[in-house]
Amino acid sequence: MFDYIVVGGGSAGCVLAGRLSEDPAVRVCLLEAGPADGSVLIHCPAGLAVMAKFMLNGWGLNTTPQPGLGGRRGYQPRGKVLGGSSSINAMIYARGQPQDYDHWAAQGNPGWGWSDVLPYFFRSENNERGADAWHAVGGPLNVMDLRSPNRFSSVFVEAGVQAGHAHNRDFNGATQEGVGEYQVTHRDGERFSAAKAYLTPHLARPNLQVLTGAHAMRILFEGRRAVGVEYRQGGRVQQVRCTREVLLSAGALLSPQLLMLSGIGPGTQLQCHGIAVLHDQPGVGAHLHDHPDVVRVVDAPGKYDLFGLSLPGAVRMVRGVSEWRRQRSGMLTTNFAEAGGFIRSQPSEAAPDVQL
Repeated sequence: MFDYIVVGGGSAGCVLAGRLSEDPAVRVCLLEAGPADGSVLIHCPAGLAVMAKFMLNGWGLNTTPQPGLGGRRGYQPRGKVLGGSSSINAMIYARGQPQDYDHWAAQGNPGWGWSDVLPYFFRSENNERGADAWHAVGGPLNVMDLRSPNRFSSVFVEAGVQAGHAHNRDFNGATQEGVGEYQVTHRDGERFSAAKAYLTPHLARPNLQVLTGAHAMRILFEGRRAVGVEYRQGGRVQQVRCTREVLLSAGALLSPQLLMLSGIGPGTQLQCHGIAVLHDQPGVGAHLHDHPDVVRVVDAPGKYDLFGLSLPGAVRMVRGVSEWRRQRSGMLTTNFAEAGGFIRSQPSEAAPDVQL
């Protein structure tokens, strides 16, 4: 019997499990459907390209046909591993814009305004540039500049400046608008996921149990109170129970799915699937918004071979593997999104609405 059950060992779940288990009087169970984060493809930053190509450490989800894309489906990368999507993403450290949070607060969500959330960014951050008005040191999440930036990144930034955009040296500073180099969630040349930041240092705690390969099937209720979770692990269906709370942090797609499988959601839709309705809540599973990632591939001159696509590049790739193995530097520390920007699609926009 546990005090808390955390469903989903991703960016939020790792924080919840790590923070709650700081109290030795509290017993915490973390359920993660995927494996432990031991793969070198996770820890080596450039491994994200392999994981994306072969849909490794993820759920392999696709969207429904999108009318705006001519009926095509889009790949939805969602992490299925300890660390969740922070173990498979491009590691860019970019906060939202202040007006985004203030808008949330204005919609009836007190405590989510920019002035409310900024102290928590400070609390979480260990920025290797040091502390200033916008950044902090001493937090569990390491943030740094890339160790071995590709020379083509500076060419990209220069092109953005020539196009009329300001060079922004800190997208998480006074303003986010402009073009520049991203900071990343790395440490010592490796990916630094939410699992590494909040969970791995505390796995030896006797009051914290982490179950991997444990796919949550439904939330268990006594009356209208959540008391446990039914999950599948190794082909067996099992149950785990708690005395305080079930904390659902399975991601933007799978959290509402689990609620619906548990009887919480649009009543008519649940009944169509033979699910007993515990709470008719039409908003569950609705109103999802996401942004498309449009990739442009450009043929650059041979001197700008970025990642082993030519014979000389292949030689550099072999050297890069050796350099990363020996000293965690070189081309394999890339996150493939080293530089970018936040710009306005139209001058009339109140704030940047396009990310490069």
